[in-house]
Amino acid sequence: MYFAALLARTEDGWEASDTELDDVETLSDLTDLAREASVDEDTVLVFIEQEDAWFGVVRVDGEEDPRIFISDATAAARSSYGEILLTDELLGREPGAEDTIAALEELVGLDGTEDGEPDITPDNDDDNDNDDENDADAVPAGPLGDTGILADLGLPEAELLMLRTDALVEIADALGAAEVLETVR
Repeated sequence: MYFAALLARTEDGWEASDTELDDVETLSDLTDLAREASVDEDTVLVFIEQEDAWFGVVRVDGEEDPRIFISDATAAARSSYGEILLTDELLGREPGAEDTIAALEELVGLDGTEDGEPDITPDNDDDNDNDDENDADAVPAGPLGDTGILADLGLPEAELLMLRTDALVEIADALGAAEVLETVR
């Protein structure tokens, strides 16, 4: 079960709206959705939460690149909405590198054998090579992203990192938007 909401900062405080993410497939889609909710290019926060397993905050300030914080990257990686937030840039990967490597391997058949040669792989459990390409695709455990994403809005990095359950309520409370968020929850 997911919960997603937009908090848009206005002259009068925060305005909240719940949002459906069914049509959101990429971070660009999510950023566009946030910008549409923006009043005069003010700050918009997108909250995504999966049943206390993980939460994510995306901050969009006008036309600037979105800033992202994810409470548990490993849990988010197992979620279709989490995958939207786990961009190559956030994970420190070369954009599109996975696709390029896979395409090259398929093109030239880089399986470690010559054409016509049998694929004999030693069955040795003591090998340190069982990490699937040294976990190049692995997602780090724990928090990931911009820990200072809400510092200027009243929630310091240290407090953000300590949040676990009911995190979005605590974030909204620190921002002075708890009542507004509760109306869409």
